[in-house]
Amino acid sequence: MKTDLLLITPPFTQLNTPYPGTVYLKGFLNTLSYSTFQADLGLDVILQLFSRKGLIDLFEFIQNQEIELGDNSKRMVMLSDEYIATIDPVIRFLQGKNSTLADSIIQDGYLPEASRFAEVEDLEWAFGSMSFQDKAKHLATLYLEDLSDLIIEAVDENFGFSRYAERLGRSANSFDELYQELQKDPTYIDKITLSELEKLIQKTIPKMIGFSVPFPGNLYSAFRCAQYIKANYPEIVVDMGGGFPNTELRSLSDSRVFEFFDFITLDDGEAPTEQLLKYINNEVEVSELKRTFTLQNNQVSYNNNQTVRDYKFSEVGTPDYTDIKLDQYISVIEVVNPMHRLWSDGRWNKLTMAHGCYWGKCTFCDISLDYIKIYEPIAAKQIVDRMEELIETTQNTGFHFVDEAAPPALMREVALEILRRKLTVTWWTNIRFEKSFTYNLCRLLKASGCIAVSGGLEVASDRLLKLIDKGVTVEQVAVVNRNFTEAGIMVHAYLMYGFPTQTKQETIDSLEMVRQMFELGILQSGFWHQFAMTAHSPVGLNPEKYEVINHSTELGTFANNDMIHEEKSGLIHDQFSYGLKKSLFNYMHGVGFELSLNEWFDFKVPRTSIQPNYIETVLNNETFVTYKPTQKVVWLGGKPQIEFVTKTKKGKTFENAVLQFHTKQDYLEIVVDKEIGEWLVDFVQYLKESPKAVSYQQMKQSFEEKIQTDFEIFIYSKQAEKLKETVLLIV
Repeated sequence: MKTDLLLITPPFTQLNTPYPGTVYLKGFLNTLSYSTFQADLGLDVILQLFSRKGLIDLFEFIQNQEIELGDNSKRMVMLSDEYIATIDPVIRFLQGKNSTLADSIIQDGYLPEASRFAEVEDLEWAFGSMSFQDKAKHLATLYLEDLSDLIIEAVDENFGFSRYAERLGRSANSFDELYQELQKDPTYIDKITLSELEKLIQKTIPKMIGFSVPFPGNLYSAFRCAQYIKANYPEIVVDMGGGFPNTELRSLSDSRVFEFFDFITLDDGEAPTEQLLKYINNEVEVSELKRTFTLQNNQVSYNNNQTVRDYKFSEVGTPDYTDIKLDQYISVIEVVNPMHRLWSDGRWNKLTMAHGCYWGKCTFCDISLDYIKIYEPIAAKQIVDRMEELIETTQNTGFHFVDEAAPPALMREVALEILRRKLTVTWWTNIRFEKSFTYNLCRLLKASGCIAVSGGLEVASDRLLKLIDKGVTVEQVAVVNRNFTEAGIMVHAYLMYGFPTQTKQETIDSLEMVRQMFELGILQSGFWHQFAMTAHSPVGLNPEKYEVINHSTELGTFANNDMIHEEKSGLIHDQFSYGLKKSLFNYMHGVGFELSLNEWFDFKVPRTSIQPNYIETVLNNETFVTYKPTQKVVWLGGKPQIEFVTKTKKGKTFENAVLQFHTKQDYLEIVVDKEIGEWLVDFVQYLKESPKAVSYQQMKQSFEEKIQTDFEIFIYSKQAEKLKETVLLIV
């Protein structure tokens, strides 16, 4: 078949699910008249490499090399027949096609074991929280990582499942090293990559090939593929877009890049790609391209026709997974971490609730760039329409909303729409820990299928959170975490150390805050990141304000984003890395809470200034809940059953209603006045049948018209409190 555009994600991103860049763009191009085909080239390479034939070829190649192998690699070569015999069943198991293999994997003696398995004994205590299948997946993952170690030592030092030759793309303000690497003969992995690329070209015969390059670990392969296309198919136009050029290549000036690529596009890809397709069809001039670098008169030129409008987020169509081999992705469990398991295990449909970030103020973030700066949500109905379309086309009901931070109000509306349509879905997303996430809202999200959220706690210090302009406090984060946890939603926190002006004391105090949250069970997962100063963040744009010295004073000709800097105070934050990560690993598994914080570090650190019960005290400061007229009323139970009983007290006869309520997990019985019972049954029926969400004000008005008394007396009564604990939400 002949296509206008072949979209490729180059090796490597994720093993378990496609990166959504090409999926989004194909969905948009479906709204136009262009023919497209998309492929995850990384998946194709992995499946070729980790197969029976792939390992036969790999071990033969290694044995023909005249290199001295370490003991671990020698062992694996000696066990080559065992690896060759087990690889296809293991891959099928990790693809979800061979689940009964878990029994064999867990039994000693099935998988050949090398150095990665040395950690199994240390992790054995953690397997108690893992399922039988999860444990088998983890062992199968170690098996693959052993093979990866062999490849790195004996075949290609740049190999990595999700970070191929990453060092060549990270902080590469000069193109020299990458360019020199590309002058060498293709590596063993390159040859597999180029063979798979050739198959795609022969299958699709494209006019243009677009590479979506989200990370530094995709960059080298993209250039190697582009080099191959230029040498063998000079008539094919080659373009690069995606997260890496969007952040790193905004000031590109090295003309050698265009020996490989004809064009490099920035930011949202819809309008730039459409203009490029028009250009190769001779419908527009080069000056009419949108946010596109090219080479003109041997000089790098940037064309950005301001008359070409960008598409609104509501106009870009539904992501399209057509062409991608969805049933061949590999679920792995690299570490025993509940949130990392979601990232690497299972296949998720990727969607976005809103373009950009509704907060857009964090001083470490690239908030000056359009992908953050331009905030544009879409209607909940349209989001859920897209969910239903993807369920139909992928037969998958799992969704990962990849927002910078999903807006709470929109999350509420999406949850209400999911419940209204009675969809069965599972979803998770990234958030800000803001006070809008009440316990009731968290329960609503859970009822709609939300299983986890991740958010930036960053530095657990109110002074630094204010300097970061995060818009939250440690106290607020603790309460929100408690709300999510009690609703049954897992919480993962992004943690940061080394933010400008952070002191040793603040680092240790931040760790103590995190320790208390894990000990109280309101935080289930986390990861420490060291602060990195980027060119497009407020810190990078104004380092003096944050008391750091910028050593990246000259603009490079290639990638310009990460900036070398140092604290004016002279504090070296790297020293905290090991202790922070080791303590967190233990806290995640419920141990080490009793240890003094200084025991995690091999150098002297100050004692924490945080009271040992600080977070507990915060959580015990309950506030009285009030309701706004515009809040929505949601019923989570089935139809109530009602019986009437008559009681006589002091000569007076009272008629009461006994109401029984059932949910999936609970049963509740309350006794109220007959009139209130009758009203409640009728109102629940109205709630369940109403095509629109019912407001608190409507509920109040309905009650007071029927009962002729103040609604607040009822809604704060013991009976209503029981309802609100189980079946009634006000969000």
